[in-house]
Amino acid sequence: MSEPDVVNRVEKRLLIGGQWRQAADGGTFPVEDPATGRTLCEVSDATPADATAALDAAVRAQATWAAVPPRRRAEILRRAHDLLIARQDEFALLITLEMGKSLSESRAEVSYGANYLRWFGEEAVRIEGSWKVSEDGSARVLVMRQPVGPCLLITPWNAPLAMPARKIGPAVAAGCTMIVKPAPQAPLTTAALAGVLAEAGLPDGVLNVIPTTNAAAVTEPLLCDGRLRKLSFTGSTPVGRLLLGQAAGTVLRVSMELGGNAPFIVCRDADLDAAVDGAMTAKLRNIGEACIAANRFHVHAAVAEEFSGKLAARMTTLTLGRGTDPGTDLGPLIDEGQRRKVAELVDDAVAAGARVRTGGVVPAGAGYFYPPTVLTDVPAGSRITREEIFGPVAAIQTFTTEAEVLRAANDTEFGLVSYLYTRDLSQALRMSEQLETGMVGLNRGYVSDASAPFGGMKQSGIGREGGNTGIDEYLEQKYVAIDAAPSGAGESR
Repeated sequence: MSEPDVVNRVEKRLLIGGQWRQAADGGTFPVEDPATGRTLCEVSDATPADATAALDAAVRAQATWAAVPPRRRAEILRRAHDLLIARQDEFALLITLEMGKSLSESRAEVSYGANYLRWFGEEAVRIEGSWKVSEDGSARVLVMRQPVGPCLLITPWNAPLAMPARKIGPAVAAGCTMIVKPAPQAPLTTAALAGVLAEAGLPDGVLNVIPTTNAAAVTEPLLCDGRLRKLSFTGSTPVGRLLLGQAAGTVLRVSMELGGNAPFIVCRDADLDAAVDGAMTAKLRNIGEACIAANRFHVHAAVAEEFSGKLAARMTTLTLGRGTDPGTDLGPLIDEGQRRKVAELVDDAVAAGARVRTGGVVPAGAGYFYPPTVLTDVPAGSRITREEIFGPVAAIQTFTTEAEVLRAANDTEFGLVSYLYTRDLSQALRMSEQLETGMVGLNRGYVSDASAPFGGMKQSGIGREGGNTGIDEYLEQKYVAIDAAPSGAGESR
C-alpha cells in the first residue's frame, strides 16, 4: 500500500461515543513527517467541550461494559491482536510516516503492541477475588475486584501503537471505559488502532479518542470531574508532576510512567562484544527516543578504551535516512526542538572536555536527523549525565570500583531501568539488588515484555504496566463482611 493510501485510510476526526466527528470549533492541526518536514495531513483538534463529551460517552457506557462477561472482553482483544498482525505492514508504514523510525523497527512495534492486547485478553478471564473465614470466626470475608471506571489515558509520540495498546489492553480486560489523548506529533496510529478495536467488536463509547494541541486545557475539565476515576500517563516527569497535582483534587487513581536516566554499566569482566551488542539496542532502539534508552554509560577503566572503540566503530556503520528507504538504520528525531536539545547536550559536554569519537554534527538537509554519537571523557555532573537525552548519543564515563559505580548510577532522581554487564553471578545479583530502578537488564539491552511488570522507582513513576499485575491498575478491591454467627446464637435453651 502506498504512503498516501495509508494516510488517507486513517480517520482524522475525534472518536466520541462510537462516532467520528469534527472538533467542536472545527479546528485542525498538521501532522508532520519528521524525515522531510512536510505535512502528512490535518487532524481534528479537540477542545475542552469535546473532552467533556468524551467523558459523557465513557460514563454512559461504563455500567453496560462492566457487565460484559470476561470471555467476551478477552475475545475482542484477541481479535484486535489478530487484525493488527494481519495488517502489520500497513501499521508499520503509518508509524514510520508520523514518528520516523525505520520500517523494521515499526514492524517490531506492531508485534510488541499487539502482544499487549493478547496478553491482557488472557488476563481478563483470570481476574480473581478471595473468600476466607475472619480471624475470630464471626464473619466470612469476601473480596471482589471490580473495574475502576472511566479512565483518561495520555500517551506519548515515541511508540504510537505500543503505548496506547499497553494502556487500552488492561482497561478493556478489566471492564473500564476510557478516553485516550494521543500526542499531537503522532495521533494517526492511535486512530487506526481505535478503528481495529471497533472492528473487533468493542462497543460504542468504551474507547474515545481526542487528539489535541492544547493538552492542558482539554485535560483540565476531565481531571476536575468526579466521574473520571483513573489517570494513566506516559511522558516526562515535569508533566507528570503537574498531572499528579491536578489529580489530587478528586483523589484519582493514577499510573505514571515517567522519565528515565538509565545507567549502562560494563564491568571489568564483561563480555565486551555482548555489551556492545546490548548498547546498540539499549541506546539506539527508537532512535534513542525512549524512556528506557541507555543514557549514562559507566565502563570500567580497564576496558573503557576497547569498549568505546568497538561501540564507535559499530555506530559509524549505521545509515541515517527516511525510515521508508531501504537500508535505513536510523530515522530522524521527532522534530526540530528535540534535535536542538540533543545537539545542545552534546555541545555542552564537548565544551566541558568530552571527546567525540563519532558523530556529534547536525547533518545538512531536510528532516530532523542527528547522527549516532559516542562521547568519551564525559565530565561527571555535566548536563548530558543529568538530563534525559532522548537521542542517539552514548555518553561514556569510567569507574574503578563497584561501590563507585553504584553511587554514580543511583545519583539521580530517576529510577526506571538499569543495564548491567558482568559474568560474575554474585556481582550480578548483588548489584541488581542495589540499583535503584524498577527494572534491570542483566547482560541484556532490551527489557520490554508484555508478560513483565514495566515501571520505575523514585521520580520515574507510579505503578506497573504489563505482567500479571498490570491489570490491577484498572481494578478496585471491594471487601464484603458476611455475618456468620453460630447457628442458634442468642436463642434460649
